[in-house]
Amino acid sequence: MADPRRGPPVPPKPNIDANGLTAQFEDLLRTRRLNDLADRSQRRTESPEPHCHASFSSRPPSRQAPRAPTEQPNGLPAYSSLRNHPKIATPPQDPASLRFCSQLRALSVRPTKYENPGLLDEALQVIPLDRIYGEAEDESNLLQAEALSLGGKPKWGHQDCVVRALLRWFKGTFFTYVYNPPCSYCGMPTVRRGFTPPTGDEVARGANKVELYQCSDVNCGSYERFPRFGDVWALLQTRKGRAGEWTDCFTMLCRAMAVRARYVWNSEDLCWTEVYSEYHKRWIHVDACEEAWDTPRMYAEGWGRKLGYCIAFSVDGATDVTRRYVRNASTHGADRNRAPEEVILWIMNDIRRTRRENFPKENRKQLFIEDEREEKELRGYVVQALAASIGNLLPGHINAAGQEPKHPSHQTGTAIWQQAQANNPSFDPTRDQSPRDRP
Repeated sequence: MADPRRGPPVPPKPNIDANGLTAQFEDLLRTRRLNDLADRSQRRTESPEPHCHASFSSRPPSRQAPRAPTEQPNGLPAYSSLRNHPKIATPPQDPASLRFCSQLRALSVRPTKYENPGLLDEALQVIPLDRIYGEAEDESNLLQAEALSLGGKPKWGHQDCVVRALLRWFKGTFFTYVYNPPCSYCGMPTVRRGFTPPTGDEVARGANKVELYQCSDVNCGSYERFPRFGDVWALLQTRKGRAGEWTDCFTMLCRAMAVRARYVWNSEDLCWTEVYSEYHKRWIHVDACEEAWDTPRMYAEGWGRKLGYCIAFSVDGATDVTRRYVRNASTHGADRNRAPEEVILWIMNDIRRTRRENFPKENRKQLFIEDEREEKELRGYVVQALAASIGNLLPGHINAAGQEPKHPSHQTGTAIWQQAQANNPSFDPTRDQSPRDRP
């Protein structure tokens, strides 16, 4: 007989499967998103909006910021933009994209000229190897001792120290920066008079243009030629030039030292080098003109230059490394309107495929791993910039833009430029640009 003092029996607790509920919710959310995308796609087909483009290859994609998600009655967000979806490589079709593709293909040939065995042997003859390796050994030992004292790893590996020693020698001893070449007759400053056709010998040595200067001394008035040699063989002999010549020659010398190096082309007429650090497993920014090492934000944040495209070329292919040098595109980025981003991706992949098609399978696999690691690094810069922007909106924020040193001004050529102003009464600063602005 039941005890009347006891309450009704408690029903058993339902067996709730949390994993199952999560999966059901994800399926529901996925289905709603797909339905929403299908509805919008159908509406666009029936009544296309004026600003939408039918093809990525006809015009660049819209740069308008995506609209903020709105809430549906069921509480799920209505995603109104697909900008975060991965880009799909698309071959160039419109004239502007085809022209840019041809330009990048031509630039991709430049690093192959550094691989001439005779050139590399001749380059090794001019490098003071004992001095370079001696300085590198001293710096490497110092960094190791510092790491043992403070704990942690040395800041740079031995190969990095070799390149740093090469950089110091190249800037301090080997190569000379030329702004207005002095008169070869009297030594007085010269004034730029435009261009003159190259001679046959200059053309043979890679000079596609020759700048013409005239002595500023009225009693002399002699003319001085300055060929802009594009052949690194010639640069080993002349050992002078501006940013283009400096970068060409230094990158080739890195290859002579068996260091993996890339020539970085910039759409705003800058250029520099990147070397691969086996110690850090990443590419390091090197500017021979400025003797700058691992300061990629120097141009945008130090000099205030707006950069559009920064493309790195090597014998292994090409990579769009703009994100390494432009951390905040809205502040420091120039227009990227020469081709849609999908086309840029296709061009990079195509140049890589062309350069690597005859590589051994293991080499291609290793390069693919490095590509993935670098892409992760470049995406990380974007995330850091977004986090810093959000942090700057908070009260009492601390600037989290990064800890890399900035370059306040140009180093190479500036003193020469100022000296030309002081010594040359006919110096015209409106016509004679700042040195690094003329590659």
